[in-house]
Amino acid sequence: MIAFGIVEIFCSQIPDFDQQWWLSIVAAVVSFAYSTIGLGIGIAKVAAETRKIGGSLTGISVGTVTQTQKTWSFQALGDIAFVYSYSLILIEIQDTLKAPPSESKTMKKATLLSVGVTTFFYMLCRCTGYAAFGDLSPGKLLTGFGFYNPFWLLDIANAAIFIHLVGAYQVYCQPLFAFVEKRASEKFPDSKFTTKDIKISIPGFRPYNLNIFRLVWRTCFVMIPTLISMLLQFFNDIVGLLGALGFWPLTVYFPVEMYISQKKIPKWSTTWLCLQVLSIACFVITIAAAAGSIAGIVLDLKSYTSFSTGYQFSYNLKKARETKLYGLKTLLVVVHVRKM
Repeated sequence: MIAFGIVEIFCSQIPDFDQQWWLSIVAAVVSFAYSTIGLGIGIAKVAAETRKIGGSLTGISVGTVTQTQKTWSFQALGDIAFVYSYSLILIEIQDTLKAPPSESKTMKKATLLSVGVTTFFYMLCRCTGYAAFGDLSPGKLLTGFGFYNPFWLLDIANAAIFIHLVGAYQVYCQPLFAFVEKRASEKFPDSKFTTKDIKISIPGFRPYNLNIFRLVWRTCFVMIPTLISMLLQFFNDIVGLLGALGFWPLTVYFPVEMYISQKKIPKWSTTWLCLQVLSIACFVITIAAAAGSIAGIVLDLKSYTSFSTGYQFSYNLKKARETKLYGLKTLLVVVHVRKM
């Protein structure tokens, strides 16, 4: 996480990094790479190792978790909602595309195709992962193969995730960076701290304009969530909560209301009623997902110790790889990790 934060501090200082046309291509390639690896290993685990399909249609069984935990297991809805948060930055994604044809025409086709492919592919990964692990399915699919050979394949998948998240972080944050800096320069037009650029010569490239305010503000911004992520390492519950909070208002309600206003859809017409039913249904999903995620966070906090779990897991995984632990020794390491 520290390494990721350092990389993001560097990338955040590159103006308009989120609008590079090649960023979308890299994101698509690495996303397809780690998803395919996860899917392939899941199929291999079912076909060659367990030789049976785990899980059930009703989900995790009581006994593996308590009745209360199963009742509040709506967090998965938040995880699913988070996947479609791309709509918040659809315009920023559009800026990374080459023209002609116009970005709007390309995006209509791209959005329809990408949502369909993403839904099918991710559902395939989830179903395969559940078939491979059953009730013991990990929050992150690739972590379930922590002692799976070949290790180099998992390393490639994790490297692809790292690269993907580096770019995604910038696509989300650069518009916020630009907004804050624009407002600061408008509010303090005479301040050298916010407006003065220092030209730095870079051999083989154009001079880089270093702005002190941009350096300080963006660095502090990256450091804060990096520290928070190190403190709160229960990834799925946090993602579920963020997905729930952003799903209905930003992904459903405002777009629906803007569409109604733009198309001047009459009130109480069939189309208007269908859109309102859709909005209400998504609101219910948001409430359920938020409640489940909050319940999961509360349970995590009861047994979590900051700055220890991730390090200990990495240490155990490293030792297992170095000594090529198998059989009972591997089981003991896994049990030790799970107990934490």
